[in-house]
Amino acid sequence: MKKIIIISPIFDSLINFRGDLIQEIKNRNYEVITVSPAPSKQYLETFKDKKIINIPLNFERNKVNPFHDIYMFLKLIQIFWTQSPDIVLSYGIKPVIWGGLAAKFFRTNFYALVTGVGYAFQGDSFKRKLLTKLVEILYKFGLKGAKRVIFHNVENRNLFVEKKIVPESRTSIVDGSGVNIDRFNFEPPPKKDINFLCISRLLGEKGLREYAKAAEIVKRKYPDVSFNLVGPKDTSPDGIPLDEVMSWSNYLDYKGSTMDVRSYIKNTSVYILPSYHEGIPRSTLEAMAMGRPILTTDAVGCRDTVEQNVNGFKIPVGSIEKLVEKIIWFIENPESISKMGISSRKIVEQRFDVRKVNIEMLKILNIDY
Repeated sequence: MKKIIIISPIFDSLINFRGDLIQEIKNRNYEVITVSPAPSKQYLETFKDKKIINIPLNFERNKVNPFHDIYMFLKLIQIFWTQSPDIVLSYGIKPVIWGGLAAKFFRTNFYALVTGVGYAFQGDSFKRKLLTKLVEILYKFGLKGAKRVIFHNVENRNLFVEKKIVPESRTSIVDGSGVNIDRFNFEPPPKKDINFLCISRLLGEKGLREYAKAAEIVKRKYPDVSFNLVGPKDTSPDGIPLDEVMSWSNYLDYKGSTMDVRSYIKNTSVYILPSYHEGIPRSTLEAMAMGRPILTTDAVGCRDTVEQNVNGFKIPVGSIEKLVEKIIWFIENPESISKMGISSRKIVEQRFDVRKVNIEMLKILNIDY
């Protein structure tokens, strides 16, 4: 039996975002080993049910600690030595860099999945520019031996090629992680009061402060409209403190985090993600699959999910004014919600069905499909 190791900086994404891909790989008689921070008790049961072996390794993804990074590198070498994988697939900055460097010591096929450029490539401050340069250099070393580097959108691929991190000839593009359209089945929007939902980690660059401010403005005119937020805390330097999130409670209802977002999407009218940058946002695809219009930004990754005026709207990044304008448009044109939601579902079926995405992934990984 052949073996693949999948390395992730976050344990829950292995189930929520890669679960279908893992199952497809297992169906082709591969043994799947995952490497990630130790799963919580809830997710550990899911790993066991799916017969996925997990080797715990904390990547400290939001910290710069050379001693810990060296430890990660040596630990990955040890894992590759003991497991002897045929394929290694890494995603996330540290798993890609250190996984790629460790794989050079072995005869294994290394693949990198760049789901988004993230915090390290954003911003103009001296600190951010220094971090960007460091990450560029490390990416070049980590990706030098990669058979393919897989991206979720053209813009991110072009950025890596322009910076000479990887040649275009060794890149591929897939439409995000895809979404299981059977699990996220179509649901008619609620017929009662219109409400809005955002699902996101608590990060500033997800546009959550703009979302909160827009909610505050809209509720002055339409007090019966509700705004909801679902998602976990994040330890990134860009993380929004929970105290700040709770200070929005007069106009925005924070629901905490969840393992299953479907009930929240089912009970919402319109999905909002005012993010500054994405790979292709999985939460948006899930909302589209369940038949919800999308209000998002004309940012990298986000723009790929919306056909303007067909299944929703794209607004300028950071524009509270335009966000308020389009929210009010939905409130005053409720008959369009169902129509746009149907269009969202059709777009997902055509482009983002996880089965189609996984076929492309298996081709790239050279796994029989």
